[in-house]
Amino acid sequence: MAHSFDTDLEAAGLCAFVDASPSPFHACVEAARQLEAAGFSFLAETEAFPTEHGRHYLIRGGALIAWSTEAAGVPTTPFRVVGAHTDSPNLRIKPQPDLSRAGCQLLGVELYGGLLFNSWLDRDLGLSGRVAVRGRDGVETRLMKINEPVLRVAQLAVHLDRGANEGLTLSPQQHLTPIWAVSPEPGDFREYLADAVGADASDVLSWDVMTHDLQPSRRIGRDLDLIAAPRLDNLATTFAGVRALIDAVGAVSGDDQSPAQASPSFPPDRSIPVLVLFDHEEVGSQSERGAMSTLLPSVLERIVLSAGGGREDFHRAIAATVVASGDMAHATHPNYPEKHEPQHQIALNGGPVLKTNVKLRYATDSVGAAAFLMACAQAGVPVQHFVSRNDLPCGSTVGPMTAALLGATTVDFGAPMLSMHSARELCGAKDPAMYAAALAAFLTPQS
Repeated sequence: MAHSFDTDLEAAGLCAFVDASPSPFHACVEAARQLEAAGFSFLAETEAFPTEHGRHYLIRGGALIAWSTEAAGVPTTPFRVVGAHTDSPNLRIKPQPDLSRAGCQLLGVELYGGLLFNSWLDRDLGLSGRVAVRGRDGVETRLMKINEPVLRVAQLAVHLDRGANEGLTLSPQQHLTPIWAVSPEPGDFREYLADAVGADASDVLSWDVMTHDLQPSRRIGRDLDLIAAPRLDNLATTFAGVRALIDAVGAVSGDDQSPAQASPSFPPDRSIPVLVLFDHEEVGSQSERGAMSTLLPSVLERIVLSAGGGREDFHRAIAATVVASGDMAHATHPNYPEKHEPQHQIALNGGPVLKTNVKLRYATDSVGAAAFLMACAQAGVPVQHFVSRNDLPCGSTVGPMTAALLGATTVDFGAPMLSMHSARELCGAKDPAMYAAALAAFLTPQS
């Protein structure tokens, strides 16, 4: 089966997806919007899973799982899972954030994930996330997005720090507090949020609110062969996963055609395609919606049970399941080539990257690697191989913990990028199409 993705269309789609997704909650909403357009229906976790075949998704906070059972033949049908995460490093607003110094109102923030401190200086910042409010029937959560320049972290002038260009040192407690307004008195962030979500300040109970860079994502470079955007790690994988799943199951034609009536493009009795988008990867994944949770295993088990299977069928299905854990990969930096393994150079616009680490910071083994290599060959896209230098520590992904919790063959992969964990990152404009094609092939393996 061929998976054709247009380079220009996917590059534009990635930029639009990133700009629509300033927080993990918004990323799930945007992914759900695209899935629903392809015939997927929302399923609440508190509802019974349907026994008939179809396309479904569920959302848990900033995490999403989507799947199609249209081609599933028996309860022991294995899964093909593409995993990613929706969160990115940023500044998150504290529970009691209001303070003032030197005639300025500021907002207290916590640092989320391993962000590059200096990249957040002197940027126009907006706010996004969700707010928990008291409603008539209990607690409600409401999304909020302020796409206006309401915050800025001002850098100290070079006249007052003559050594700044020799080595900038920033205190996360003191130097990354954003300015909100000019006033000798602290502001009222709770009141500000109440106005944003249409509630009384007394009904605003708590929030998960974060900052985001307001500069739009766009193609850059002499030949427009690069994409500069925030949150490419890991919304580029999230976007590619959504596109791949939709392509794998086929389009729904006609306004009145239900998912069950659509013609899936994958062979029957082969595998059940699944997309899982975790939250909290940047801070360890140990939450109810992170990769360390039971979210994925429980959903897969419920899919088996709804098909009339039992625990034995579930374990048989998992034994033949393969998981592809996607996170962005370090391209070889032209200004710092000595930081990269000489025998494993990674190029922008060079295609998907297979990640390996014998200390199991990545979950890839030879069996998982073979599955991913075959998918790339099926899609007709090149493959690059990433290994860290022996004298530099290696990052990690959701792959190892997913493999441990699920007990399924798992492979780690990514797409090449520069400036990882910066407020604004860089990738190749040709890579999103190759990335999506490889994942679509992984979800629909040919024998």
